Amino acid sequence: MAKATNTGVRPTIRMVAELAGVSTATVSYVLSGRRGDAGPGVSDPTAEKVKAAAERLGYRPNQAARAIRTGRTNTVILSLTMLSDPWSLSVIDAVQRAAAPYGITPMILGDADWVKVLGTHNADAVFVDAVRPEQRGALRKLAEHGTTLVVFDEELGAENFDVIRSIAGPGCRMAVEHLLHGHRQIACLTPATAAGTSGGTRYRAYSEVLTEAGIPENEDFVGLFDGTSAGAYAAATRLLSLPDRPTAIYATTDFAAVAAINAAQRLGLGVGVDVDVIGVGNTVEGERMSPSLSTVGPVDFFDKLARLLLQRATAPVTSEASREPAVLDFPWHLFVRESAPHRSAATRLY
Repeated sequence: MAKATNTGVRPTIRMVAELAGVSTATVSYVLSGRRGDAGPGVSDPTAEKVKAAAERLGYRPNQAARAIRTGRTNTVILSLTMLSDPWSLSVIDAVQRAAAPYGITPMILGDADWVKVLGTHNADAVFVDAVRPEQRGALRKLAEHGTTLVVFDEELGAENFDVIRSIAGPGCRMAVEHLLHGHRQIACLTPATAAGTSGGTRYRAYSEVLTEAGIPENEDFVGLFDGTSAGAYAAATRLLSLPDRPTAIYATTDFAAVAAINAAQRLGLGVGVDVDVIGVGNTVEGERMSPSLSTVGPVDFFDKLARLLLQRATAPVTSEASREPAVLDFPWHLFVRESAPHRSAATRLY
């Protein structure tokens, strides 16, 4: 291999090809990150030689030129409402693993105005985890202008973009009913914006199940917080410090349930012994933590989401059939783990 020289000139694909002793087509193919796709045969030693030459020259592909030439950016955008939420982290982890073989880079929008960002930034596919009613028009307009969208929403039906639905209500009822097998003093840990008669389905499940069981709703047992982990921790600490404290906590998200477990342990309470905690979301972090988190949620949600997003991102640009919108429904299940084990009515804690 010829020795590279530092001439102060920006390296080009032709310079990489000359240094590696291969054609520019081979360099382009190897550095596209798509060697797993159907295409010309390139041996592993040749690919390594090309990568070494590119690294030695400091060559970086011109993404803008590539996008003009191929119609691709080799990026996907993930618009996530709360990055610290284990649910968001599970989405990021699954998409990163799925994207790596394709040389595609996930770009993360954390609690950003995705409408404004998508108006000026292109990507091969975009995932949006929350859509307010007033944003639906902008969503449809983006799709009409060619943005490939995968949207997480409980209410949207078939549109000119993919919709992932995971109806929370029945699953949340399962979570509260599970706690009823061993408890009557059940608290709810939920964001302030999701409580009350106008609140979301996750809080209503708590209220309805207690009413059906003949248990008066106790305002002191509703721990409202500002939507942050710190806020959830403070609210859980208040609940568990009450003179006649709850013996179980139903948290409307897994990240709030994790905060409740941390608060209980800080107060010297045994989780799954002195107090049971159940969350909503079935996140990877909840399963792996100690004690493991009992929760409700869909099965294989994150991997299936990632596969769909990457399928859309890598579909041939001219293939209309491959982009036919889909609606994916995920039924919910109860996952009983250490933080809220099975109990019988005879073992109720008061």
